[in-house]
Amino acid sequence: MGSLWMLAAGAGFALMSVFVKLGSATFSSQELVFWRSLIGMGFVLAMLAMRPARRVRQLVEGGHLMLHFRRSLIGFIALLAFFYAIARLPVSVAITLNYTSPLFLALLMPFWLHERPHPAHYISVAFGFVGVVLMLQPWHEESDLVAGLAGLFSGFLAALAYIHVRQLGRLHEPEWRTVFWFAMVGTLGAALFTTATGWQIPRLGDLPLLLALGAAATVGQLGMTRAYRRGKTVVVASLAYSTVVFGSLLDALIWKVELSPVAWAGIGITVCAGIWAVLLENKEKT
Repeated sequence: MGSLWMLAAGAGFALMSVFVKLGSATFSSQELVFWRSLIGMGFVLAMLAMRPARRVRQLVEGGHLMLHFRRSLIGFIALLAFFYAIARLPVSVAITLNYTSPLFLALLMPFWLHERPHPAHYISVAFGFVGVVLMLQPWHEESDLVAGLAGLFSGFLAALAYIHVRQLGRLHEPEWRTVFWFAMVGTLGAALFTTATGWQIPRLGDLPLLLALGAAATVGQLGMTRAYRRGKTVVVASLAYSTVVFGSLLDALIWKVELSPVAWAGIGITVCAGIWAVLLENKEKT
């Protein structure tokens, strides 16, 4: 039953994507990253406020700050690229591109984790990128290749972030410390970035959307953390693709998106390739 928390996480992340797309009509991608991170930071600080001050300092600092910082910086840039893609592509396509991370992970494992993937991993990667090409259809003049590449880049960076998370896990670092530094770096990084490009002061009517964005992201983060803690890793990683399903449904309900059969085939192939890569990785560990 623990694995089913990933369905709640998938719904949360899909709703977050919807609020990002709605908010992109008013705010830049970096501003939306700021508000998403700031609200997440508020939640973490509320949790820390219930602990003794000395204990809080020990828990926050730890002994691997540079590794936390690298993971957080990579995650922050991935979030910027993902939000940029969401603003310019159908939600279902942007989410699917972001969820190519297991395919990139299969390519990166030999170099970063010194783990040799099964040859079938490379077949899954090839299928996955065939799906990406079918989704983006670069032969069409109206296709937004820049946004597509941004979404794909967010998937690549998500794979790098996951590698760092695995390294932190091997060092027995608590998950909430990773969440804390990610929120901290995201808030400060997005604030600096937005200060350089210009702020859009939220109006009173914008606050519900921004709060909903932060709340949906927090629900997604908490659901994912609980799912990985209590469920079976391979089941949880497969159920993560429920975000694509939820995103596709919301695309159809809110924006009446009508993707071509080729694009839907691309989404299906990419999702199946990602799940296959997850299953292969789990088989290598057992």
